[in-house]
Amino acid sequence: MHDDVPDDYMTPVYLKRALKAFKKRLKLTKLDAESSLGGGPFSGGRASGIVAVRPPDRYPREAWDKLVEMGKLRNSGGGLYELA
Repeated sequence: MHDDVPDDYMTPVYLKRALKAFKKRLKLTKLDAESSLGGGPFSGGRASGIVAVRPPDRYPREAWDKLVEMGKLRNSGGGLYELA
């Protein structure tokens, strides 16, 4: 486990922060993909189709597994998770 993780890391506040960090990573990954898909500067752009990402490393796998158990995330396999 990570050295900087407190003993009580499974608190609702900790899990809420982990979920927020996951949502931010998903959003930024989608924006990055959409910005490089092509189309002119005045086009409406295209959707990226990205639904799953690798969660931030600063949270342990146990936190992601707990969020899956709670129904907040879904494990997509290969270390990727998506919003439930």
